[in-house]
Amino acid sequence: TRLMQACIGLSCALVLAPALRAQGPMPEEGATLFPHGAFLSYGSNLTSFHRDEKAPAAPPQPTFVHEMNIAGSWSPRRDVQLTATVPFVSKSLALSGEDLTATGLGDIRLGVKYRFLRLDSKRGTTQASIETGPLLPTGESSSTGRSGQRLSPLLQPGAGAAGWWVSLTATYTGLFGIRRLVADPAFTHLFRSESQNGVRMGDESEARLWTHFRPLQTRLVGGEWFIGPDLQWRKSRAMRSNGIDVSRTGSEILTAGVTTYISPHGGITLWASALFPVWQEWNGAPYEQRSRFSFGLTKQFALGH
Repeated sequence: TRLMQACIGLSCALVLAPALRAQGPMPEEGATLFPHGAFLSYGSNLTSFHRDEKAPAAPPQPTFVHEMNIAGSWSPRRDVQLTATVPFVSKSLALSGEDLTATGLGDIRLGVKYRFLRLDSKRGTTQASIETGPLLPTGESSSTGRSGQRLSPLLQPGAGAAGWWVSLTATYTGLFGIRRLVADPAFTHLFRSESQNGVRMGDESEARLWTHFRPLQTRLVGGEWFIGPDLQWRKSRAMRSNGIDVSRTGSEILTAGVTTYISPHGGITLWASALFPVWQEWNGAPYEQRSRFSFGLTKQFALGH
């Protein structure tokens, strides 16, 4: 039914990660909301890192990041979706003599999503979308430590400069001929600009493949459950200062884990995700990622006629 399609579309509309999409786990990313469908959501991402204090000095980076995202989305017409995400970010670096912490508003992300492909068959549905928009320089970028000295740009909640991102997403239902088995690939790239003080955070790329099964799926508006393995690759280019690459910045990480989405009834969706690194490279910096946990809640509704 149309109402059931609305609930599924709204569930998959949440927008990725402390830097790229500020995302919670999402099923069927290739879809868009139904016309005049809308949602409000809260998501939380907690990422922990380890720093080798015996290693040579390197640009300070956080050992813990907590990003809370408030997102809203609305579809003015079929195949088109507008989204805004407001992040609140807390970054901290645990040192032997002092803990450095910066908390504040992050960079707001706006997006327009267009579904350019939908194919229905006995196997299932194939959908693909492109989404793009600006990253607004609204985040706090001048936080200081206890001494009053400005913290490293890598510890700031905001980048201090505008950006632009583009994302390609798809959904393939009926993988290997199993109707309840779904593959959701996604690729996102973020282009950064230079701040007024000559610092440019590195561009970022992220690819994701979530393959999930639906143990529970009702025909009418009711409970649904999605669960499956999640594989993510992410690359951050080196930070630049006055046109020169800053040594021992940037990273490349491959993580794997499990993501689940649960809808106890139409209109409410909860999700949770746990990811752990299987390979990572930090360009000589004494850091490594340990884990990333995400959880959130979405409220879905209709807005307009």
